[in-house]
Amino acid sequence: MKTIAVIGAGTMGNGIAHTFAQSGFTVKLIDVSEKSLDKGMATIAANLDRMLSKGTITQEDVARTITNIITYTDIKDGVVGVDLVVEAATENVELKLNIFKQLNEYCSHNTILATNTSSISITQIGAVVAHPERVIGMHFMNPVPIMKLVEIIRGYNTSDEVTKIIMNLSEKLGKVPVEVNDYPGFVANRILMPMLNEAIETLYNKVAGVYEIDTVMKLGMGHPMGPLQLADFIGLDVCLAILNVMYDGFKNPKYAPCPLLVNMVRAGKLGVKSGEGFYDYSESKKAEKISKQFILS
Repeated sequence: MKTIAVIGAGTMGNGIAHTFAQSGFTVKLIDVSEKSLDKGMATIAANLDRMLSKGTITQEDVARTITNIITYTDIKDGVVGVDLVVEAATENVELKLNIFKQLNEYCSHNTILATNTSSISITQIGAVVAHPERVIGMHFMNPVPIMKLVEIIRGYNTSDEVTKIIMNLSEKLGKVPVEVNDYPGFVANRILMPMLNEAIETLYNKVAGVYEIDTVMKLGMGHPMGPLQLADFIGLDVCLAILNVMYDGFKNPKYAPCPLLVNMVRAGKLGVKSGEGFYDYSESKKAEKISKQFILS
């Protein structure tokens, strides 16, 4: 396996492209606009420079990684001759199904088709392509170049051979692959999202404030960041989408998103990406300033 297509140049897509390119693969990074691709490449360059300043890579590594990435605005052109496609578009089931229908049309039947979805059914995605045994989940963690875990999700039809190939490939990237089965939220988000949602419920019910909730979980439970800060980092819209998938999939009220989360997403308060969530990021990307609406009087 030598050539990889990555669909989506956003936070996850550019991180996945970076990781493959740094490991010596030729990467075709695909997005709908040149602006998105330019932003994605700028992020990759900034992350490489940060790694260079810390001494974890060399200037030659930086140059080689950038050279290994080719950008495309057309899926049809971008997936020609690739061995693997990793879809990393927005967490929207209709969008992903549409992308995989295109991949079914444009890719060889021998091409492995992976999705970075964090919650959507691999079996459902695989159902729209011929040879669904080649469809698999590769759920990378953010930030992709740093985080070691990759959830490898087997759909109902995913073959043993494809699973083994992707497990081995993940190890070549320096990751730790963990195989899981295809149920809403898989393992990571099935456990994480109810915790984040409960933290939001705790705030919504005025049990404690933003700082207090996050401090309890950091100092009391040893978490590197508090749940409200983490929700901001992930994106509140992403958290809501994942909770909705799990609620629809299990029909269990424990996965129902908190009304506060729903309203914040409706208001465009999405966390770091929008400049405000539970914290105010207008002056710093660090969660140092609590959003005005959550400051206790």
